Formats: sequence, C-alpha cells, structure tokens
Amino acid sequence: MEGLLIRSFVAVLLSSLIAVRAFKHQSLDRSGAFAGFLVMAIHIASGYRFGAMILVFFFTSSKLTKIGKEKKRSVEEDFKDGGQRNWIQVLCNSVIATVLVLVLSTTTGGKDRCLDTKESTFITGLIGGIIGHYACCNGDTWSSEIGMLSDGQPRLITTFKAVRKGTNGAVTIEGLLAAVAAGFVIGVTFFIAGLLTADCASDVAWRQLLVIPIAAAAGLSGSLIDSLLGATLQFSGYCSLRKKVVSRRGPTVKRISGMSILDNNAVNAVSILLTTLLTSVVCLYTF
Repeated sequence: MEGLLIRSFVAVLLSSLIAVRAFKHQSLDRSGAFAGFLVMAIHIASGYRFGAMILVFFFTSSKLTKIGKEKKRSVEEDFKDGGQRNWIQVLCNSVIATVLVLVLSTTTGGKDRCLDTKESTFITGLIGGIIGHYACCNGDTWSSEIGMLSDGQPRLITTFKAVRKGTNGAVTIEGLLAAVAAGFVIGVTFFIAGLLTADCASDVAWRQLLVIPIAAAAGLSGSLIDSLLGATLQFSGYCSLRKKVVSRRGPTVKRISGMSILDNNAVNAVSILLTTLLTSVVCLYTF
C-alpha cells in the first residue's frame, strides 16, 4: 500500500510537469494536455514499467514530429506546429492501454509482475497487450514521421503502386525500418524497467528478453495494419487547389485510393486494438 501511495504521488507530480511542458511546447493543445495528464498519471501509478513505456512513446514521437517541419508543412493536410494533439488523438493512442493497466493494477494490487503463464495467464495476457499497444503506437508514429522525410518513393501497400507522399496506406523502406526500431525501443524500455521493479525468479527474469523481438515485430505489424486500413478504408485524394493529398472528397479532389469509412483517428484506434490482441496472444504462447 505504501508503495502504491508513493507511486501515485510521483505519478501526479511528474504527469503535471510533463503535461504543462507539452502544452507550452505545442506538442498538445489544452484538451490534449489534460487528457495526457490523466493517462500518464494512471500509467505511472499502476506501474513504473507502464509509465516508462508511455513516456518513451510520447517523448520520442513528439521529437520526431518537430523534425523537418517545413517539409512536412508542404505535404501534410492538417499540419500544426509541434503536432498540437488534442484529447481525441491522445485517447485514440492510449485509452485501450489505460483500461488494461487499470485492470492489471486492480488484479495485482499494484505489484509489478513478470510475463509468466505458469504464474498467471490472465496477467501475462494483459501485460503482453500493453506492450503491443505501445509498440504499435510508437511504430506507426516513427514510420509516418520518418517516412514523410524519406527521399524514398512511397508505394501503396495494397498494390505497390508509386503514390504521392501523404497518401494513406503508403509505405517506404525507411518507414518500415523505423517501425521495427520503434517497437524495439518499447521492448528494451519494458525489459530494463522490469529489471528494476519486478521481482521474478532468475530463469523467468531473463526470459523477459524475448519481449524485445516481440515488441519489434509488433511495431512493424502495427504499422502494416495501419497502412492496410488506411489504403482501403480511409479516403485519399489529390487536391489540385491546395496541391496536397487530402482525406476529404471535394470538387477539386481526384481520388487516389480508399473509401470514406474511417478517419485517421479511427484507423489508429483499430490498428492499435488489433496489434494489442495479437501481441497478447503471442506472449501467451511465448511465456
């Protein structure tokens, strides 16, 4: 109980500082900063490993978003300095994991546990899902941001046809490699934080290293699922007036690909959900 109280105090203090800083640096707007504070506080209070993963995702993604602003301004439909994510974008990238960490914290009493089906399949599945969630979020963001700056030719994932930058569902080699690296970073973060906070038997503790390649694969899988959904269920068209790829139909817009079924936030949410479930299953079979 004492450990949970201390962690909760740290969670509120640290989350407040980060949310205020993010708002000042335009990484989040006012609503995004409030939602981000709540989400970060819940993660850190539930376990330092989960706090570490969401913070690594947030800080690395925010830094990448600010690189090459002028190039991105000329390509992105709704470009904003610093990213300025709102509460909807924050929750689309965190609500599933937030529910999972709350369930996990309630089940374990706030005690860090290792991935070990012999001890608990339920807890192992929950932890695996959280890892998959942030590997997907990080992978998709790194892939998009680095792919946008790449000199490589984007190709639509469904047809491999060369398309304009900014087309939903377009991929580049650099972007796919970035997705793997992003998942790898999440896996390393979880493993290192676990060494410091989780009390596991020696044989179980070192098996946690398998999290790293699993998270790397989840980063790539999440990015691919996101691209597949974007290419098929999200509209992309070229606006002759704005000279940009846009996601809304109009009289000056020529269709490139996709149907107007999901928007970008919905695509992110669905790809995160699917990757979360897949990674959870993989961890159940692995550990």
